[in-house]
Order: sequence, then C-alpha cells, then structure tokens
Amino acid sequence: MDVNEYLIPDWPAPDWIKSAVTTRKGKNKSQFGSFNIADHVNDDLNNVTKNRAQLIKDLELKNSPQWIEQIHGIKSTELLSAGEMLTVDPQTNKAVCADASYTKQLDLPCVVMTADCLPVLLTNKSGTWVCAIHAGWRGLCDGIIESTVAKYEGASNELIAWLGPAISQKYFEVGHEVREKFLAVDKKYADAFKVHKPNHYMADLYFIARNKLSCLTIKSYGGKLCSYDDSKRFYSYRRDGETGRMASLIWIEKLRSTQHEKKCNDQK
Repeated sequence: MDVNEYLIPDWPAPDWIKSAVTTRKGKNKSQFGSFNIADHVNDDLNNVTKNRAQLIKDLELKNSPQWIEQIHGIKSTELLSAGEMLTVDPQTNKAVCADASYTKQLDLPCVVMTADCLPVLLTNKSGTWVCAIHAGWRGLCDGIIESTVAKYEGASNELIAWLGPAISQKYFEVGHEVREKFLAVDKKYADAFKVHKPNHYMADLYFIARNKLSCLTIKSYGGKLCSYDDSKRFYSYRRDGETGRMASLIWIEKLRSTQHEKKCNDQK
C-alpha cells in the first residue's frame, strides 16, 4: 500500500509529533476493502496480520501500534515502555479493554479503530504527550474525552486536538433515548440534534466533541470528513453493516524529539 494512501492530519502539532489515519483504498472493494486492520470483524486474520505489518512498514514505525479492545466506555490506558505488548492483560492474554491510550514515551504509537465513531487525537503544544481516543456517542455522552484529558498532568489548555473521519450529522440517525441521555448531561446538547421524524434525530458527533474540547479550553482541528459519505476512502458500519475499520495513530518520533531537545539545550 502506498504511503500516500494514508490520511495525514493537518494541524499545528510539533513536527516530531506524527499522526496518520489508514484508508480503504485499493483494488479490493469487498466489505473489508484492501486494508482492514481490525481482527474482530470476520475478515481473514491472515490478511489483517499482513495489513498490520504493512502499516508498520509504510509509516516506518519503530514499535507496533498498541491495540486495545474498545468497549464504548471511558477507560484510558497509559503506554509506559516499548518492547512488549503493553495493552495485553498478562492474566487473560487478551487486549486491555479501554477506549483511549496515552503516552509520553518516544516511538510508541497510540491507536484507535473506527468505522463511523469519532477518532480524537491529542498532543500538548510542547510535543511531549500524545493520546488517541475512540469516541462513539456512548463514550462522548459518558465522558471519554474528559476522563482521558484528566490523565494529562499539565493544564488542559496546553493541549490541541484533531478530529478524524466519523459519520456526519447528515447520516447519523438516532432515537429519542440517545438525545435524552445527552440532555441529561447538559441541555446545551439539544443543538446537536435535528428532528428527522417523530422520536428520531440526526446527531452531530463533531458538534458534541468540539463543545467538550472547548469547555476544556482545548482548540480542535479537523472534523470535516464523513466516513459514511466517502465510501472510496473510509469504512462505515452504518453504511455497509459488516465492514472493516480504519486506524488512527499518533506517536512521538524519537529522532525529531531528540533534535528538538538538543536545540533547546543549545539555546540555554
């Protein structure tokens, strides 16, 4: 797969902060496309393994992305060191259940998988902390963004966010119970729901995420790509049912970070 077939976030992160989103580009137009990276969607596991290896090669990653088992909750996990599968529970030998990961370590990619849910990438302006969040409507409502940002040891206004491809309001129909759950959190979320038909609304995940980030004094970027609308590049569960997943990754590149530290020390 050509590295140019990855989506590279456009945001003012330090240049040693690297991020990318996989796409489904390729000749294979099956429900899994040519570059599905999820091993839980009934795709051929041999293909998934090859795709994950290609991902590492294409992005020149020093360490494997740290895959987590996403459960639409609000738990996040810290990646502490390279050289081992940090997100595997040693007692069960299964992936750790979480919907976000964060790290201060170099060359250790945080990653989330999506196919309509919203991937949120975070870094601090000094480029010493990165985070990837899986934000479906349940996680957004329950506070996955807030609970994960709370793990950052500095002030939240030191952070910036990028919102990746997710289902847009035009295509995301939900029942009245979803709207009521958000209104129970805060009445201001009424603006995120447009009446579609009796007891059904079109929900705006981007509006909700931007609002939450703004309340945390975090400036956000992106949020203009619809996974449902763009079938050539993105998987969409709502559109296709059984389908693959995109991966959204973020990591601190060792070479650039080391050069930055040296430059700062030279200026002292």
